[in-house]
Amino acid sequence: MIVCYDSKGWQVITQRAHGLLAGQICARWKLANQPARWVDTLIATTEHDDVFNEFEQNPLIDANGAPINFKMASFDEEASARLIDMSLTKSRFIALLISRHIAFTHGHDVHAKDFLSELKKNEAKWIKEAGTTKAEINQAYELLEFCDAFSLLICQAQIPPENRKIEISNGPDGTVYTFYQLKEALIVEPWPFDVDQFQINYEIRNIAELKFRNDEAFRKALKTAKVDTRNLMLSKAK
Repeated sequence: MIVCYDSKGWQVITQRAHGLLAGQICARWKLANQPARWVDTLIATTEHDDVFNEFEQNPLIDANGAPINFKMASFDEEASARLIDMSLTKSRFIALLISRHIAFTHGHDVHAKDFLSELKKNEAKWIKEAGTTKAEINQAYELLEFCDAFSLLICQAQIPPENRKIEISNGPDGTVYTFYQLKEALIVEPWPFDVDQFQINYEIRNIAELKFRNDEAFRKALKTAKVDTRNLMLSKAK
């Protein structure tokens, strides 16, 4: 989960809500630049964190009783294996993208070394079975990573003030994309989407209590928390 603190308490965005936001961004990608396996790419982007369900999994809080932000979470081999299995029931192409994402996020974690090595062994086999190429996987994953990075910046409220630009990531064509806030809109440069502007949204759960005695106490607070929907407009520079 993505956790931010303000004067009113914790603002929590679940991993699945973040994934849905990434999918909304991906869905508007310019038609002419979409990967060949477009629907698979869109589904992988939306569902890349679906195994991480805060209503089911532990741990949710740290030693001080505060909710654990995703950056503090360690590699979870069981969850990663489940995510790959879920992907394989849809398509080898989706599994390849999810495999790339696990390698991207945990590539420097020594605890993930053996798991990532096993995924790497399966890559050539899955590429052949999917009837695709490494180049197509690379292009599709770069789009997934771009949408994931953009969603995380938004969910973490990393939007600079005073029209200052911040880098999002490289897109599938190698272009470096940036964004900045202008009035009520986020301006993306260069503009990679199919329409000149569109609205995105995501849910935030607001929790006033700062400390929890155990995971179940936090889970209960998360389930019953007040939910706000944050709406944002992405727009082309005029």
